[in-house]
Amino acid sequence: MTDRQVIGGHVVILGGAVMGSFSAWFLRKQGFAGRITVVEKDATYAFSSTARSAASIRTQFGTPSNIALSLFGVDFFRNVKAHFGPQADIGYRENGYLILGGQDVVANRMAGVVMQQAQGADVIALTPAAVKIRFPYLNTDDIGIGTFGQTGEGWFDAWSLLSLVRSNARALGVEYIETEATAILSAGDRVTGVRLASGDTVSCDLCVMAAGAASGRLMATLGVNLPVSPRKRTVFSFRAPVDGATFPMLFDRSGIWIRPEGKGFIGGIQPPADRDPDATGDYEPDHDLLQDPFWPLLAHRIPAMEELRLERSWAGHYEVNALDHNGVVGPHDQLSNLIFATGFSGHGVMHAPAVGRAVAEWIISGCYATIDMAPLSWNRIRDNRPLIETVVY
Repeated sequence: MTDRQVIGGHVVILGGAVMGSFSAWFLRKQGFAGRITVVEKDATYAFSSTARSAASIRTQFGTPSNIALSLFGVDFFRNVKAHFGPQADIGYRENGYLILGGQDVVANRMAGVVMQQAQGADVIALTPAAVKIRFPYLNTDDIGIGTFGQTGEGWFDAWSLLSLVRSNARALGVEYIETEATAILSAGDRVTGVRLASGDTVSCDLCVMAAGAASGRLMATLGVNLPVSPRKRTVFSFRAPVDGATFPMLFDRSGIWIRPEGKGFIGGIQPPADRDPDATGDYEPDHDLLQDPFWPLLAHRIPAMEELRLERSWAGHYEVNALDHNGVVGPHDQLSNLIFATGFSGHGVMHAPAVGRAVAEWIISGCYATIDMAPLSWNRIRDNRPLIETVVY
């Protein structure tokens, strides 16, 4: 990178949720002394992907880069008080992820566990009998394997995490402005500023694209095709006669997921492809998914949950990267002062600490010191070279 002059310049971050706020906070923590402006269209974050996420973290991924990002996040969440003070609490709970597969995936899943362990993840493979012993409430008749994160996997309160990093960033002099970015402006090989909904513009020396599900639309204003768009995911909150004290985050072979939340559970399932359009502006829960297929599949896997009592439901947006379901991190190849931090396809909240650190490192020094983000670079998007993430829910 040749833009070292931005060290004392103005960084504009598009998106003030967890990805943008961690980028801003780490910039300050890494010594950036210039001006930082975060542009966020809704200061309440009522519809942000962060606030509406299932807020979990796992090391069971199919790509080493994602495992490294998760391990950084695990360490950060375990030591959140050291970062944000003795009162900091995100309700972090390590009950593990249990991912169930059929007989047809046993060999691939075993190879995945070997790879994950080699990357430092505390993941083990379980036979159906071993799954039944550990989790006796499960029907294991049709599974071939279970993989389980013994440590380093669980969930947390995403709103508390966002509130902490945002308030700490502001305390370090980061400016948040509540307005919508409508276009990114450029001249030659540089971004020059951002046009706002009011018609005003904010000039910048460097721009960070952390606008989540809106990133593709904003990049289109530059004539750049970033294949990131919003896809609606519905979450059901319910009670069931099952003890959630030691219940893991469960990913079933059928596609459903479920974990404890408060005195009950939350869960969901990805809609079929023909019912999964661009969801811009659509936050209406898909209630039809509860009756078919979620509830029947849940009752099959956990028979006691046939007595489910729905309490509420909500919908949020995944910022889906249609190329490969992986994030895009680092500089654009032609617009040298545009940095990506987007496209994480449902795992952005867990990876935000690591990505924010990486963005700060790149801006300040032009290289990655903690985790190499080269596999997640823009160049693979440009060249249509997908880095496929196989463990997607």
